[in-house]
Amino acid sequence: MTAISTALRGATAALNRSSRLQSSIVTTASRSLSTNPHVVIDKYVSAPFPPQAAPASLAAHQQPIRHPNDFLDRNANYSDEDTRSMAGVTATVRHNWTKPEIAEIYNLPFHELMYRASTVHRMYWDPAEVQQCTLLSIKTGGCTEDCSYCSQSTRHKTFVKPTPTMKTLEVLEAAKRAKEAGSTRFCMGAAWRELGNKKNAFNNILDMVKGVNGMGMEVCCTLGMLNAEQARQLKEAGLTAYNHNLDTSPEHYPKVITTRSYEDRLDTIANVRDAGISVCCGGILGLGEKETDRVGLLHVLATLPEHPESVPINALVKVIGTPLGDAAADEEVETDGIGDVDSFDMARMIATARIVMPRTMVRLSAGRLSFSDAEQYLMFQAGANSIFNGDKLLTTDNPAFEEDTALFQKFGFVGKPAH
Repeated sequence: MTAISTALRGATAALNRSSRLQSSIVTTASRSLSTNPHVVIDKYVSAPFPPQAAPASLAAHQQPIRHPNDFLDRNANYSDEDTRSMAGVTATVRHNWTKPEIAEIYNLPFHELMYRASTVHRMYWDPAEVQQCTLLSIKTGGCTEDCSYCSQSTRHKTFVKPTPTMKTLEVLEAAKRAKEAGSTRFCMGAAWRELGNKKNAFNNILDMVKGVNGMGMEVCCTLGMLNAEQARQLKEAGLTAYNHNLDTSPEHYPKVITTRSYEDRLDTIANVRDAGISVCCGGILGLGEKETDRVGLLHVLATLPEHPESVPINALVKVIGTPLGDAAADEEVETDGIGDVDSFDMARMIATARIVMPRTMVRLSAGRLSFSDAEQYLMFQAGANSIFNGDKLLTTDNPAFEEDTALFQKFGFVGKPAH
């Protein structure tokens, strides 16, 4: 009897808590309880029935309520939430992770890591939804940075030839095609160290942002370093997210890049966050880093004042003419793991990111072309819930739209709506 009473009290408390949460966000979100009354799971509904299309059987109070677009508003819905538990796994959004704690998760036996990550994923996300994003290089080549993996640096002799910034109309036409192909997020990248005083180019980019936003898509840019005022103007134009990757751990970073410091990157991330733009920030596997560096990168991301809304996990695409690409291609050179990234490396990194940052979108990014469908499925099971589609990722090859459509059908996935 004592055990039953305790269980009933727990169930009642959980239901009361759910009622309080629902009443506090009745105009901004929809929640649903799982069969376990102790578990509250988000129900993201980004396309509720319009009044004229709602089934007659669906009462007004039953219609799903759209989650707010702004990530700060979304996070505010859960400000009083401590933990979630399901199937023996407990998850929480924390910012005080230690490196040993993250390393312990990262080094779990693979089967256990995958189970935990997949369970956490289901606690916070719809596992059938995977967002499709398109990345367009609006200014290719000519970058003065010395990133040792990048084909767009003027310091490396690669196949990439510098091109001028694309016209606004060209970019908007590309965004329209991406939307028609199923993308709900459109990202624009320019090969610059920083925006600096590029006033004309920046004004054009602001117009591009406004245009893509007007299509109902999420809009992301990656333009190098930003100051606070530039971030503010991008937010005002309707920018959803800004990508600025940290690439690797602070310790390994100087071996990869010398022309921009780690602090420079963190400063840009802070400017973006302060402007109210969501942060897209991740890294690259295969830069010659150790597993401790992978843990170190996750530790930096998971201890930021706010977790990035989006964390892309990339596998190095080895480009001849870049220092890392040439080293990986030279059989006589000891590469120390450069480019040696397999599906288990990717899945382990994605799974750990999912567990320590449960509300974050984990994006399966560059290098996807080198993995089979089965290997990609492993990564989705680890907690990835976004891909980049289209045949190019800036300058490197990527699966075509049709291939990803077939992949989604094979896995039973549906596209995640914008916002």
